[in-house]
Amino acid sequence: MPVESGSGGVSAAGRQAKQKRKSHSLSIRRTNSTEQDRVGMQRDLLEGQESKLPSSIRSNLLDLFGQIEREFENLYIENLELRREIDTLNERLAADGQTVDGGDLSKGPLKAKASHSTSQLSQKLKTTYKASTSKIVSSFKATTSRALCQLAKEYVGHRDGIWDLSVSRAAPVILGTASADHNAMLWSIETGKCLLKYVGHAGSVNSIKFHPTEQMALTASGDQTAHIWRFVVQLPAPQPVADISVPCEDDVDFSDKDDADGEPEGPSECPSVRVASTVLKSHQGVVIAADWLVGGKQAVTASWDRAANLYDVETSELVHSLTGHDQELTHCCTHPTQRLVVTSSRDTTFRLWDFRDPSIHSVNVFQGHTDTVTSAVFTVGDNVVSGSDDRTVKVWDLKNMRSPIATIRTDSAVNRISVSVSQRIIALPHDNRQVRLFDMAGVRLARLPRSNRQGHRRMVCCSAWSEENPYCNLFTCGFDRQAIGWNINVPALLQEK
Repeated sequence: MPVESGSGGVSAAGRQAKQKRKSHSLSIRRTNSTEQDRVGMQRDLLEGQESKLPSSIRSNLLDLFGQIEREFENLYIENLELRREIDTLNERLAADGQTVDGGDLSKGPLKAKASHSTSQLSQKLKTTYKASTSKIVSSFKATTSRALCQLAKEYVGHRDGIWDLSVSRAAPVILGTASADHNAMLWSIETGKCLLKYVGHAGSVNSIKFHPTEQMALTASGDQTAHIWRFVVQLPAPQPVADISVPCEDDVDFSDKDDADGEPEGPSECPSVRVASTVLKSHQGVVIAADWLVGGKQAVTASWDRAANLYDVETSELVHSLTGHDQELTHCCTHPTQRLVVTSSRDTTFRLWDFRDPSIHSVNVFQGHTDTVTSAVFTVGDNVVSGSDDRTVKVWDLKNMRSPIATIRTDSAVNRISVSVSQRIIALPHDNRQVRLFDMAGVRLARLPRSNRQGHRRMVCCSAWSEENPYCNLFTCGFDRQAIGWNINVPALLQEK
């Protein structure tokens, strides 16, 4: 009977379609399972081969190449889908008597439609390509930089932000920090233990510098004074610590939560010094920075009263008052081998003061920035490097200071920079919690780790190199109340360049 026959035919067709869908579903599952097995077999095969690479790096490489393969597979699949869309567009246009490849597209609506569709497809292909390749490049950067910059030690104990830090030049080699909590602390670099606390200031401690040959420290404070105080410390025996190193990655997804908002876990038995051996007091405002002149017999201070003062350390007498800046000073630095001083100011300039001739001291003014000059430092050679709130760092030649020989443009204000002695690498601490490394030619070398777990969580205020230390050769501090010691593989970093 026709009706029953038709009904049976429809039923049979339905069963056949259901079986086909079921078969397709099983096929997909088998394909996925086969893909996983294939990747696993490839990994086992590669891991079975002999290699001189460490197992951790080898594993990371295998993961990376797996990611690359998946990215290109996704690109291939999307390319097929885009081709099908082009074929569909051609069919629709052919129904109207037009095609993209050949026909008459001179008519306005059809020409506009074809042009618009082609433009959309082209833009989609470009966007997909850029997104995929950027992911691949970022993965390569993270892997190749993995062993170059590692967090080695955290120094926690201050109750407020840390403005400045310094590493002693004479034995014992220790780390010093200056904090807004009115204290300066001395730390064991290897163990992270507080060795001594200076509590003699009545205001924020804004800078700390060690005497070049003796166990003395020079601190500048918001109490309008600078103090020179002696210390005697005994280094504890280094103890093994867990590896907390992280790669030099470009982490951008991090938490704003400040884990240091609670009470710090710093040591409570840290001995303290309360009285300074010498107090330098001639300023009428906050003393923001201080440094020793070569030889350590004189010291220079920079203040918000727009002046820098040169003192005799033994008598604490004022030798020179260096005036001329139009606004508050932000920093001062002395040359490591010559009687030269550079001062920075909110007036967008920095000044070079020459005391090599005892009878005459000359001054040169340099206008290379458009905002506050936060710091200017000497290198061992004949260069000055200046950083500014205008988000630039500039390298100058002392023999020709008319224009910078290199300019580094960044995305955030730059704070107190430092330059390594031997390799002349510039460490840039930023307001946005980044720390970047550049060479003297302005080439970016690395960015130190920053995430919601490790690295700085607030503004980074200062950086300091200590190249001879095998444990940590770069230190940074910030308003997350901690200082961090980094191990930078400088030869490998320069080779990657």
